Amino acid sequence: MRISARNQIKGTVIEVTKGATTSHVRVDIGGGQVVTSSITNEAVDDLALKAGGKCIVVVKASDVTIAVD
Repeated sequence: MRISARNQIKGTVIEVTKGATTSHVRVDIGGGQVVTSSITNEAVDDLALKAGGKCIVVVKASDVTIAVD
């Protein structure tokens, strides 16, 4: 795989929860840290994602927003 995004984190899928059209994929990236991604069910099927599978989390974002009340 070749990709221009530099923020790549290797991890292990710990859970895939499918909804009507979108899945939530939880990935253990080590050190007790878990990253959750929302992707289409079609992408989950195409990538054959399942618990225990290895993957790479790719982060490509122009900004990160945090808010509190």
